[in-house]
Amino acid sequence: MRKLIGLVIPCLVLAGAAPAANYPQPAEGDYVIKDFKFRSGETLPELRMHYYTLGMPQRDAQGVVRNAVLSMHGTGGSSAFMFNPDFAGELFGPGQPLDATKYFIILIDAIGHGKSSKPSDGLRAKFPHYGYVDMVEADHRLLTECLGVNHARLVFGQSMGGMHTWLWGETYPDFMDALMPFASLPVQISGRNRVWRRVGIDAIRNDPAWQGGNYMAQPPGLRTALQMSWLMGLNPVIRQREAPTLAKADAAIDAYVANGMKTEDASDTLYAYEASRDYDPNPALEQIKAPLLAINSADDIINPPELGILEREIKRVPHGRAIVLPLSERTRGHQSHRFPVLWKDEMVKFLAETEPR
Repeated sequence: MRKLIGLVIPCLVLAGAAPAANYPQPAEGDYVIKDFKFRSGETLPELRMHYYTLGMPQRDAQGVVRNAVLSMHGTGGSSAFMFNPDFAGELFGPGQPLDATKYFIILIDAIGHGKSSKPSDGLRAKFPHYGYVDMVEADHRLLTECLGVNHARLVFGQSMGGMHTWLWGETYPDFMDALMPFASLPVQISGRNRVWRRVGIDAIRNDPAWQGGNYMAQPPGLRTALQMSWLMGLNPVIRQREAPTLAKADAAIDAYVANGMKTEDASDTLYAYEASRDYDPNPALEQIKAPLLAINSADDIINPPELGILEREIKRVPHGRAIVLPLSERTRGHQSHRFPVLWKDEMVKFLAETEPR
């Protein structure tokens, strides 16, 4: 049996992150990367990366961390969403797939999201124009420089985090034992996926109230971006059930937008949508060494299975396979990734298959 040794974490700020249910109380902290240089050529003197952890890291006799799990969130979100009964309550408790008494679970707020550095902190349109490659690099630096994690048992993510997972596999092919991208495709953003983002981008940037990022109040163009998000997030069956009449449809979208206008920021939204411009793992899929299990859902209208892209491209991943969850009463379109009850059995099997010898 592998001998495991506790790892000291020099940069962790211990604090309660959220009420824990059947899993240990999360801790949270910040890591500041000095003079972070973005692929755009811009530099941020201090890039703050916020993170949460559950459990404790362990090293083997050779000093390699063997139980780290990185989980990454979607566009416009943050790691905080994972601390709810539908997600953490299904994954992190005793005997569950990512039992926090066994694994060291790391959840990072990506650049531009959550409590990490983002445009709405003050720079707005003067914030560096980050991309997915920058986001993955910053996450890697947090793990290695701050948390001392030199290896991951599993890297997985949802939506944007799923796309980051593909990039992790190519950029750091020897870093992990296994990869699980959810609700994503291993190709450049294109087709309808690009267009819905472009609609939101144009609505904000072309709004006179945007004022080049110097807006006094949230520009009305943010409303359009929020409407597109509502439209693409869930499957049509659920939307029809929620809004079976004209009046109920209007009420549903109006309520969603009204709430979003109170909680979202136009600069953060614009930057988050534009960040996907450099995402294109397709040319290097053969470079992914770790076993990879991609999971999408049949009712995801952002990544619809009828395109055949996932089924075609997964064949190029040396140890890759893909699953498309069929439409059911429990699937939630693109947001099916938020409900581990739909896919945690596959995670359990995959972890067993990829257990290091």
